[in-house]
Amino acid sequence: MRTEHRTRRVLRRIALYVSLTVMALPFVVPTLWMVASSFKPLNEIFASPPSLFSASPTTAAYAEAFDFQPFARQYFNSVYIALVVTATVLLVSALAGYAFARIRFPGRNPLFITVLVGLLVPSEVTIVPLFQMFKLAGMVDTHWPLILVTAFAAPCVLATFVMRQFFIALPVELEEAARLDGLGRFGTWWRIAVPLAKPALSAVAILTFLASWNLYLEPTVYLTSPELFTLPQALTRFTDAYGGEMWNTQLAAATMTVVPVVVVFLVAQRQFVESLAHTGLKG
Repeated sequence: MRTEHRTRRVLRRIALYVSLTVMALPFVVPTLWMVASSFKPLNEIFASPPSLFSASPTTAAYAEAFDFQPFARQYFNSVYIALVVTATVLLVSALAGYAFARIRFPGRNPLFITVLVGLLVPSEVTIVPLFQMFKLAGMVDTHWPLILVTAFAAPCVLATFVMRQFFIALPVELEEAARLDGLGRFGTWWRIAVPLAKPALSAVAILTFLASWNLYLEPTVYLTSPELFTLPQALTRFTDAYGGEMWNTQLAAATMTVVPVVVVFLVAQRQFVESLAHTGLKG
């Protein structure tokens, strides 16, 4: 019986791994093709019959990405904007989420529902009035709209929801013990709640970083100077004199844009999974 049970368990595990591998193929194969094609000469990318790897790999497309436009500056723009937005959202959502979870004040639940409604408003609906507002403030063709709109819009609303759900799930006894030790509301938040919320903060950091990193509509609307472009906007500018796509250069640039996202996820993936497991336990 033990041998039969062990055999069934091994077969179920094999079936699970095979199923996961098959489901991962639509995501892994395009990424692998992108990376491999970035090392191909232009004439090999659409060769027939197709091949995954080049017979004569070259890094010329990577060098050309930096020569064709100020790609290094654009890369820096995306990195620092994403970091500033992520730091701002972490601070605001941690404070707001704790307030909605622990502080009882008049109109708390209606206000929280009103905040959640922000997730239902598409960015395309507000882009015109926001553009007029930033134009009057003299902020068009600067990075301020990209920082402010992202830090206080849908990513921040989602982050506040995640943080609220996490703080609700924390035992109240921990905070009561801290208050008995003389900590005030802010001290309890900073010394007790925030250290315990690292999984939720990691999830918020990943989601916010991705939201800022992948922005395309807002940079296209607010920015006109190439040296101020972010990476999603810069990727569309790799065209030759006839308007044709420089596919190998574009793929090389796209490959480089994936690196920070992979690094951020690898660093915080365990906390990210833990946060998803805790989110929504209580309401």
